[in-house]
Amino acid sequence: MSKELEKGKIEKTERNNIERKSHQKSRCRENMQYEFYKNPLFRVYAEIEDGCLAMKTGGAASPLMKKVLKANISIFDGEKPANVEADRLIYSTWMPPIPSTGFDRLVKSQLSSMLGKNMPDQVTISITEDCPNNCIHCALPDTKNRAKLAPETVKNVIDQVLEMGTTFIIFDGGEPLTYPGLEALINYVNPEKAITGMFTSGVGLTEERARSLKAAGLYSLTVSFDSAYEEKHDYVRGRKGVFKSAVEAVKNGLAAGLLVNMYVVLSRDNVNELDELYTLAADLGAHELSFYEIVPTGRWMDHASEIMTPKDLRKFDNFVAQAREREGPRIFPIPQVMRTTGCMAGRKWLHITPEGNILPCACIPIPYGNVHKDRVKEIWKKIRNDPAYNAKCCLMRNPDFREKYLKLLE
Repeated sequence: MSKELEKGKIEKTERNNIERKSHQKSRCRENMQYEFYKNPLFRVYAEIEDGCLAMKTGGAASPLMKKVLKANISIFDGEKPANVEADRLIYSTWMPPIPSTGFDRLVKSQLSSMLGKNMPDQVTISITEDCPNNCIHCALPDTKNRAKLAPETVKNVIDQVLEMGTTFIIFDGGEPLTYPGLEALINYVNPEKAITGMFTSGVGLTEERARSLKAAGLYSLTVSFDSAYEEKHDYVRGRKGVFKSAVEAVKNGLAAGLLVNMYVVLSRDNVNELDELYTLAADLGAHELSFYEIVPTGRWMDHASEIMTPKDLRKFDNFVAQAREREGPRIFPIPQVMRTTGCMAGRKWLHITPEGNILPCACIPIPYGNVHKDRVKEIWKKIRNDPAYNAKCCLMRNPDFREKYLKLLE
């Protein structure tokens, strides 16, 4: 037998073994049950059927509780997960893995909210104003003072919000990669209580830095994309080369073993690029592609008349429905989710600025307190006592809210 023929047979055997193992692993995952909630009388779990979640219930109390939790369960049923592993399910990069103690805390939070007690599940900490970019839609106000939160201040905030029940802590900026000691802050978060994420433009995320973030305990990496086209993306970001940095950041994050989410601020300028953005995310191998609707805030404050039109949103809805049937990353359509859940600001989300101001979310520039002098829990109570923060839609797109509340800043 020739060496070439023998080599070919070996390669074919190896391919068959890989395919067989992959098929066996796939069948194993199809048979897995991922526990969402369980007590002696009732359980909620998911199985994977044709690559999507099939939500199921069991237990003596199942007929009653299934009706009570119908809306909550329907959020997951039939959805494509971000990643499926042998021992855990990654429904979304925005959520602790299933099962985990962090996810158990999130379930407890959701049950508490059904009883009228809300807690900030997701806390974003803008640790620095420093940023190499100059994005035209940046939500961070131009204070010009290049403020940073001291490491001990950030750690104190982390301690407070974990005690309150937070399950997702996001490090943001500016550009958080410019912050000395970022890895130490990530490592400080107790992984038994919360997952950690980071928003980045991708500038500075080398292979070595990605490995360093992974070693520190970073759970998910969110890289911003404003367009599927290099020139257009760089224009929005205010300088050349940012698109290439974002693409490399996705690749480096995946190579380091991080969960990677590509984040798009949806606007009239890129709503016609939805298919191209999905193809880009699929080609790069991202786990999730998230969309957030542009908000008239920060540098975009005076552009309230330029938000998405109903026609734009219908186009987005059609895209989401079609993308669910395509091979590629999970879609997280925040505009759609908020139509069901309402505005999350001051209800599920909380934001800390580099000056220490405590905001209902990153898009609402109204400080209710400051971490340098106030306890986060007390400010959360103050926000929750304001009836505005139970809104059905994004408050910063509400003309009445803008008229009333933004005057407080004048």
